[in-house]
Amino acid sequence: VLSAIPHRPPFLFVEKILETRPDGLTCEQTFPPDSPFYAGHYPGNPITPGVLLCESIFQASAIYLTEKLKRDGIDPASCTPVLCRIEEAKFKSIVLPGEGLTIEVALRERLQDFFFMSGKILRAGKVVLTTRFALTLAEGK
Repeated sequence: VLSAIPHRPPFLFVEKILETRPDGLTCEQTFPPDSPFYAGHYPGNPITPGVLLCESIFQASAIYLTEKLKRDGIDPASCTPVLCRIEEAKFKSIVLPGEGLTIEVALRERLQDFFFMSGKILRAGKVVLTTRFALTLAEGK
């Protein structure tokens, strides 16, 4: 994970890569109950912020894209995958502190340096979030 994307704690939301495929990637993430953002979201009844769930999908897709660039013979150090579009996000359930999550991302289409992706998060096999988005390649690190 650390060799694939520039994100670092406390803003790294992918713990482990489970599977890489030509068209996507599957990862794991658990937001620890002692994460500082739970103190304010919501006090006494903490839930994982939806924006952080989305960010974990975007980070997983950046890992996928870095691996894809390597397979395509492109040095991933020459560019950085960055989010350029969020088309849709559907939250189907809340995520509580400490719940184990599976993150799945898939490439839907590529147009030049734009990668149109879909992603979802599952908890115990049930979907809690789906989204569609796009990444592009920014030159340099």
